[in-house]
Amino acid sequence: MKIRNASAIAGILMLGASLSAPVNAGEQGKNLVEEGRYLVRIGGCNDCHTPGYLMNEGKIPEKLWLTGDSFGWHGPWGTTYATNLRIRMQSLTEDQWVTYVRGLKARPPMPWFTVNQMRERDLRAIYRFVRHLGPGGKEAPAYVPPDKEPKPPYASFPAPPKK
Repeated sequence: MKIRNASAIAGILMLGASLSAPVNAGEQGKNLVEEGRYLVRIGGCNDCHTPGYLMNEGKIPEKLWLTGDSFGWHGPWGTTYATNLRIRMQSLTEDQWVTYVRGLKARPPMPWFTVNQMRERDLRAIYRFVRHLGPGGKEAPAYVPPDKEPKPPYASFPAPPKK
């Protein structure tokens, strides 16, 4: 399946991923795992990193969350796939995760420029939630360079407009 009008989907995904939940002073003792669950849900992480999440209106069992996806995002940059965060975080300490995300520069459609700006507490909460889920799933497919045709399914993005 090849989706031709992916620009609208990408805009929705980037908007959702740019959200970050505020934490009230009265919630300081709140469990970081629960905060992480909330941030993953409202921040749009599942939209790409959980297979079928968008198409099923979020009705995917939590045990399948953040296991990556084999749905490709194809454009002038090549074809990217949403990382299995459950596997990725197994090899990182909490501090390493925060450092990794702060320096992340990823190919589209990952909105790395908004994730870089998340509060440290939010990043730590997400880490604790993902680690709470434990390992699951398998690695996402490898990046496909722009001169190679990816295996379906994937969405195609047009080249950006010339300035």
